[in-house]
Amino acid sequence: MAFNSKKFLKSLFFAFIASLIIKAFIIDAYLIPSASMENTLLIGDYLLINKTAYSISTPHAIPLLNIWVTSYPIINFKKPERGDVIVFKFPGMPNELNPVEESSYIKRVVGLPGDTVNIINGKVFVNRIEIPFPENAIIPDTKKEKFSAQDSRIFPNNKGWDNDNFGPLVVPYKDETIPIEHSSIDFWGPLINREYDSKTVSIEGSVIHVNKMPIRNYLIKKDYYFVLGDNRENSMDSRYWGFVPEDYIIGKAFVIYWSWDQFTKVNNTVDFFKPLRLNRIFKIIN
Repeated sequence: MAFNSKKFLKSLFFAFIASLIIKAFIIDAYLIPSASMENTLLIGDYLLINKTAYSISTPHAIPLLNIWVTSYPIINFKKPERGDVIVFKFPGMPNELNPVEESSYIKRVVGLPGDTVNIINGKVFVNRIEIPFPENAIIPDTKKEKFSAQDSRIFPNNKGWDNDNFGPLVVPYKDETIPIEHSSIDFWGPLINREYDSKTVSIEGSVIHVNKMPIRNYLIKKDYYFVLGDNRENSMDSRYWGFVPEDYIIGKAFVIYWSWDQFTKVNNTVDFFKPLRLNRIFKIIN
């Protein structure tokens, strides 16, 4: 049988289109770049992300080009649950409308919309109930001497909290009515600006305006989540930059399909597979 180049190229084209559709809407890959989820996830773990775990949505980024775009839900299935390990678009630091560098993060959901999150001596409480550490989490050493009683990087930065003693902080939820006052506008202003995707909050004398209208109350438009890394002392998470909007969630991490220890040196061809962590391949993420 003669080789049919046109048929081969056509099949190759449709396979390429199918792979783009799968990547954009169903399953994507993610490489762990930092130690923030140790020891649940290690640097060099390659994960699969289920983008349909919560909904079918338009893509968060243009495939191959890595250009972030606004995502819109098409079909909703369920809400993220406490304990889920999620990949999401980084919303930016508290003073940013949009992050300087667009990137995706992976963390564990701790606070759901409406929850009250409190961290006391490194222990996490949600609605006054202690949440146990994940099985492989690195537990913070709360007995170590701290340089300062507070961390100016902690969100919000006027509470005097640190990463081991934080809150209580209520996670915003859709249709929640919040009072808008001069004492709280520094906290709510960035969130409101992001919901409008523009710097819409302004202050004129004693009056606070949103979208050029004077207001005393504001209706939250989205559900939000509070997330933490499993490596609590080495994780840039909601303690530092705030909440994750639900529409920023890309998907749920569910399995490690490859793991390569980039810190293991390979000196010759015999040691080529030495960095391969076979015990982690096909490990389900809990």
